[in-house]
Amino acid sequence: MAILLRALLSILMLAAGTAQAGTACVDRPLTVDNFTRAMALAERAQTALDRSGAQVALIARAGQDLSKYGLRYSHMAYAVRVDGNWVVLHELNDCGTAASSLFDEGLGRFFLDGMVAWQSRIVVPSPPVQARLAAMLGSNTPLRLHQARYNMLSYPFSTSYQNSNQWVLETLAVALSDSAQAGREEAQAWLKFAGYRPITVEIDAMTRLGARITRANIAFDDQPFERRMAGHIDTVTVESVFRFVRMRDGQSSVVDVALSE
Repeated sequence: MAILLRALLSILMLAAGTAQAGTACVDRPLTVDNFTRAMALAERAQTALDRSGAQVALIARAGQDLSKYGLRYSHMAYAVRVDGNWVVLHELNDCGTAASSLFDEGLGRFFLDGMVAWQSRIVVPSPPVQARLAAMLGSNTPLRLHQARYNMLSYPFSTSYQNSNQWVLETLAVALSDSAQAGREEAQAWLKFAGYRPITVEIDAMTRLGARITRANIAFDDQPFERRMAGHIDTVTVESVFRFVRMRDGQSSVVDVALSE
């Protein structure tokens, strides 16, 4: 696993540019307090991961305030143990653009991207599911299922765009379905069959128009027409992915870590 994963990491782009997901994507100076908190939360997350005995887990952060939609976490990734260290693998939006790339980074860096709350949720799959995820992450599947056309509110059953949580969901689908060569269409078809349900957010016409004009990384044209016109936007969220994992893997466990305010 470690050798295969290192081969994957070697061809992922390193986080050298400005790339974010699940954040407001604005320039904020890094303060000593934010750095200290990020490192403290990373340490707690690492302790939780170590104690779990996991080799692969899913981890989420609160990088954007989504409370008006009833959501706590905005972005998720895979946490993978490589040679005794934890590496985070995820898709990130290139800020100010409609593009994304895959990145690998440490836990500390994961919590430096504009947190709105110093909280994280970790879902540890059962050992059999971890084994499937390890095999998937050690293959070319993560790269093959990556769609560079980024849309923060991408529709779960369309291949036009992809958001960062959708990349996690679709790679997870390939791992769970044992369809190593499946593409995005096959992964989405399996997800629908397996009972995945997206989160619906209500966004009125004027808000949609304003977002489309001012934000390069938001589009609505992949949404079903009638639901879009009614303001019902279905998308892949952290909560919907975690809910699906718990439904499909009853032996998975959840660990919440947080810093006191």
